[in-house]
Amino acid sequence: MEETIVQTDAGAVAVRRTAGELPPEDSVATILLHGAAGSWTTWRPLIAALEADRGGPVPDLVVPDLPGWGASPADPSALDAAVLADAVAEVTRALRYRRWRVVGHSLGGFVALELAVREPAAIESVVVVSATVFGARADRLSGRGMLLRYAPLVLLLAGMRVLASLGRGGPALVRTLDRWGVLRVLVSPLFRVRVPGVAHELARDLRPAAFARAVAAARAYPAGERWARIQCPVLAIRGDHDVFVPARDDARLAALIPGWRTVVLPGTGHFAHVEHPTAVARLVTASMGRNTPSRSRHNGVLRPLDR
Repeated sequence: MEETIVQTDAGAVAVRRTAGELPPEDSVATILLHGAAGSWTTWRPLIAALEADRGGPVPDLVVPDLPGWGASPADPSALDAAVLADAVAEVTRALRYRRWRVVGHSLGGFVALELAVREPAAIESVVVVSATVFGARADRLSGRGMLLRYAPLVLLLAGMRVLASLGRGGPALVRTLDRWGVLRVLVSPLFRVRVPGVAHELARDLRPAAFARAVAAARAYPAGERWARIQCPVLAIRGDHDVFVPARDDARLAALIPGWRTVVLPGTGHFAHVEHPTAVARLVTASMGRNTPSRSRHNGVLRPLDR
């Protein structure tokens, strides 16, 4: 893949895309949007799995660092779902794509759903991986309600606020914890499968102020009203041990979004695309209408093909 910088209203956005000439105007982009604790690099396992399944490079991949993360600097206080979604749209159009498929993890899934509302003519499908969507009612939940229903995320947010208050000392503290091996223990509840080096990746890409702002924006976002407008099919993938996305949200979101479908991966935490990239890659490919994978299903549960 090759990197380019696209100027947007939210600032300069670094984006990786499949190497080569700019695409014909009838090409369909596959956009990968990372979560609030990472950058484009969290998609490397999935990209490798897609390439292995295809037998070569995947055409028309667009993988940005969202404004405020990675190599896309931005003022976190100015970021919300609309700003992030518009920046993704600006980037994708600058690369000459008029039609898009969007895959988003965690915060990226939240942005993908807002993008589907704002760009119905462009979006063909959405896949969300462990999207932290609060059952589409965060704007109606009190602080106590959030703590009762989403305690792990609320506790993580408290830690991020402390790190953000330390300024430059926050990331330095995280790197120190990584060197001491403490960070690996702290992030272990996010994963059901041990993934070597993942704590180091998180330490490098963590942006505490941007994380805290993302959660605040999600709390104020009227998801119930917005997402009922989504017209494209939405595939939701989550792990059965995801500490941020409880099973009770499934039915509420399926009732709200007409094209919503949920697949649960057993033995998986919050990072399904890192823990079981082959299974997720095949689901993503199937959502594009290509090469439907063989899979056993029982009550919405997919048995991971790469275990």
